Amino acid sequence: MTTNAAAPGRRRRPALTLLVVCAAITLVPVTATGASVAVTDISGELRTGLSSAQWVVNAFFLTFASFMAITGSLADMFGRRRMFAAGVALFCAAMLVATFAPHISVLVGARVLAGIGAAAATTGGSAVLAQTFEGAARVRAFAFFGTAIGLGLAFGPLIAGVLVTSLGGWRGFFLAAAVVLIPALCAAPLLVESRDPDPAGVDWAGAVTFTVGLSLFVLGMVQSAELGWGHPLVIGAFAAFAVLMAVFTVVERRRARPMFDVSLFAQPRFLAICAMPVLLAFGFVALLIVLPPYFMAVDGVSAQYAGLLLVLLTGPTLVVPSLIGSIAGRLSQRLLLVVTMLLVAVGAAWLTVIEPGTGILVLAGPMLTIGTGFGISLAILDGAAVSSVEPARAGMAAGMFNTMRLTGEAVSIALLGALLAAVTQSRLAEAMGSGAQAATARLLQGDMPGAVAAAETGASADALVQAAGAAYTDALHVGLWAIAVLSLLGAIAVGALMGGRPADRADTGTTGDATAGERESALVD
Repeated sequence: MTTNAAAPGRRRRPALTLLVVCAAITLVPVTATGASVAVTDISGELRTGLSSAQWVVNAFFLTFASFMAITGSLADMFGRRRMFAAGVALFCAAMLVATFAPHISVLVGARVLAGIGAAAATTGGSAVLAQTFEGAARVRAFAFFGTAIGLGLAFGPLIAGVLVTSLGGWRGFFLAAAVVLIPALCAAPLLVESRDPDPAGVDWAGAVTFTVGLSLFVLGMVQSAELGWGHPLVIGAFAAFAVLMAVFTVVERRRARPMFDVSLFAQPRFLAICAMPVLLAFGFVALLIVLPPYFMAVDGVSAQYAGLLLVLLTGPTLVVPSLIGSIAGRLSQRLLLVVTMLLVAVGAAWLTVIEPGTGILVLAGPMLTIGTGFGISLAILDGAAVSSVEPARAGMAAGMFNTMRLTGEAVSIALLGALLAAVTQSRLAEAMGSGAQAATARLLQGDMPGAVAAAETGASADALVQAAGAAYTDALHVGLWAIAVLSLLGAIAVGALMGGRPADRADTGTTGDATAGERESALVD
């Protein structure tokens, strides 16, 4: 894709640009993962059920994933700085709406808009950095960009926990996100503008079929927890998803310049690399969402303490990428990707030691192991996605990879949530009778008192608490074993697919197993 340089005579202001973009981007993962900590308080105040509460998290991931490609095309057409500023403004406005939301539907709608704003800010911001920096400076700028995302991911649950517990509740959490963004929004006009002088236009047919299809799939996954897999709405959503994805494939194959070139998935190495973020979403991102309610319900801890516990999972993402980056040039991509999946598999299986009242020292080992595996992936995956195809397709490969990553996050959250709900409800059926479904809904929102109150039996409160804790723990164990098996199978599949000959990169003189520095240069150039 052809890009124009910065407008002559205008200062690029590299330091200011890097500060503004990274400051804004940090808030995206903070509100993405932090919302899971606030779900319990949200459901209690707004009196909502499990499926509605899940959409507070799912709606953000869904639109964030679906609008990445669209906002990228619009940024090329109308200006990268303009798209970044519009994204930040929409995200900020959505957080304000969420702050004062009187009903769950308004809150979910605000989260939908926040996801669109996050996609625009991310695509526009990364494009602004690419236009502002050149050569080695561009590589360093994108390293800071990745670190900003890692900081938000690592400390999002903890920040949310502190705000929800001590400083204004869940409304204070969303308000703080809006206020913090105001300086970045005010500084955005100072950044350099650029656009594609010969844009291809927006692939509306592909964008609509992909977005609607993905939306229906996640809708089916979320509603299956409450309505059951055989409900007409769930079946219809999955059927429509299959049809729309087929239409999407046909549409993309016929376009001269498609939003996604689906033929890339016929390349084994590219298929393996795109599968990695989907697999890792189950072993890392989904756990960030489901663990806080478990800690709050079963162990009775505060949202703040639950967020602190998650630092065991997210902390390694601040350290491991730089360590791996320093040695990645001496190791193959294949080895690093397989090790990543094996660490997640071992960590997930190890985490099944979790029981009601399990101490932090017992949890530290498995959670740090999973976090280390995910940290390795942060150091190599983006570069691997680009270096897995010929240079002419590098930009499209990066876009497809990011969409797969975000789609995997939305799907993994929905799938793991549905599994936990189904297993928990089946375990509670005997202890809580016809109230098992309602009790499960409250339990998976971190509300143990609400789960006990929903039980329709004459058992004592202590007996019900014990039964609910055991059922929830059993469900989490099933989910963790499923993640361990999936990660192990993923390691085998990725190792096999990555065994093929990598695509030559004539422009850089490197191959798919290039050094870390060469891969990073290829990514940003």
